[in-house]
Amino acid sequence: MTLAVRDTHLRELMDDPDCDLGRLHTTLRRFSVVNRLVSGWGAVYRSRVAPYLRRIERPARVLDLGCGGGDVIARLAALARADGLDAEWLGVDPDERALTVARRYAAPGIRFEAMDSAALRAAGERFDLVISNHVLHHLDEAAFAAFRDDSLALVDGGSRGLVLHGDIARGRAAYGLYAVGITPLAPGSFLRTDGLRSIRRSFTAPELAGALGPGWRVERPAPFRVLAVAGGGDA
Repeated sequence: MTLAVRDTHLRELMDDPDCDLGRLHTTLRRFSVVNRLVSGWGAVYRSRVAPYLRRIERPARVLDLGCGGGDVIARLAALARADGLDAEWLGVDPDERALTVARRYAAPGIRFEAMDSAALRAAGERFDLVISNHVLHHLDEAAFAAFRDDSLALVDGGSRGLVLHGDIARGRAAYGLYAVGITPLAPGSFLRTDGLRSIRRSFTAPELAGALGPGWRVERPAPFRVLAVAGGGDA
């Protein structure tokens, strides 16, 4: 095994439509703990999301593409609500199995739908802020390009809209620390196997910048994390 290059041939167990449903739901529920510990969205909220929502000065529409178990958008919504920021939050995922878990977070102003970026774009939907978490490393080259372009098309106001795609930064330290640290949460789930495969499939910051192309910036908001950023001009 090498971490010098992406291992795009690996497939995560949870991506198998015939995977064990109980283990899948356990994995998705426990993501709420994993994401809170390592995903860096708390820092991204403070540095990017909250300042942007304040500038809009009206109720914002926020979209989470590939929302999975729904914990990231639910956390951001709670942080915004605590700060007095008004927004409507929509999490979408084409996998109904994930939405079964995500919908436990449904509440006034937070909803979840079985859709993907292409369907939203075809429907003419527009949002002020589009985010994703741990989606990019799942995608092959064609799907990555479509997802990137759809997310840009879905933000309202061109360069004034903001797109944030968070993911893992591939590296030996991330791999080694995750292999040990995930042990207490791993039983009965796909967290260990899929987490390590995710790291091997993920981009380094320079690789991600090259894949995204012009108009994007790649930041390092937290250890072992990359954040793809587009737009975000004055609202």
